[in-house]
Amino acid sequence: MKLLIQLVILLSIYSCNTTEDILVEHKGALRNIMHKGDLSAKANLKEFENIKGLYGLGAVENLKGEILILDGVPYISSCEIKDSVKINSIEKTFDAKAALFVYTQVINWIDIKIPFDVQTYSQLETFIQAEAKHQGIDVEMPFPFLIEGEFDSFDWHVIDWKAGDMEHSHEKHIQAGLHGTMHNTNGEVLGFYSNKHHAIYTHHTTNMHLHIKTDDNQLVGHVDDLMLGDYNSLKLPLNIE
Repeated sequence: MKLLIQLVILLSIYSCNTTEDILVEHKGALRNIMHKGDLSAKANLKEFENIKGLYGLGAVENLKGEILILDGVPYISSCEIKDSVKINSIEKTFDAKAALFVYTQVINWIDIKIPFDVQTYSQLETFIQAEAKHQGIDVEMPFPFLIEGEFDSFDWHVIDWKAGDMEHSHEKHIQAGLHGTMHNTNGEVLGFYSNKHHAIYTHHTTNMHLHIKTDDNQLVGHVDDLMLGDYNSLKLPLNIE
């Protein structure tokens, strides 16, 4: 009987470290934006206010900025003209609508050190898939993750689409607003991994969609490429109430 009780406890602990309770949902789809030019609002962020453990990312309606929500704190990143120069403007508000929004609710995370030999975007994607599987997460289902630490570099953009332009491409989305490369920067990345949502919320060349907030709060944007530094941690969902 004692052995049976111990087995039940072990099974219950293991079952907590799965995505059974991690529901990733989305509003809108990249293919409708890219192929149909549908930039209309698919989600009102006001409806997500005050949700404990909310994590989300996406694009503002009409592709006029980027969305990042970290543990219920919203960051709406857009382009603003100041002294004839286009700059990144960041507001902490739910008063926005999204043409694309991917979101989930996570209460607890497990922290994993990223090995030094994992540096590139593709190496990171491979590591996340392998480590998630190792932690008991069903990698055939979408799941969120966080990357925290140092970045040797990362390519970023904040979209600012020209009204009326119906010719969409990934390259034009990058060039349409602010974009660049930052070096030796600390930050936090929210990502969603899925091998089932190409052209919905990941591009066809990757299973990941990443947005970053730098620790100095000077930039919130979409990550197009990256090189990790020496000290980074991966956080995977561990929903235990």
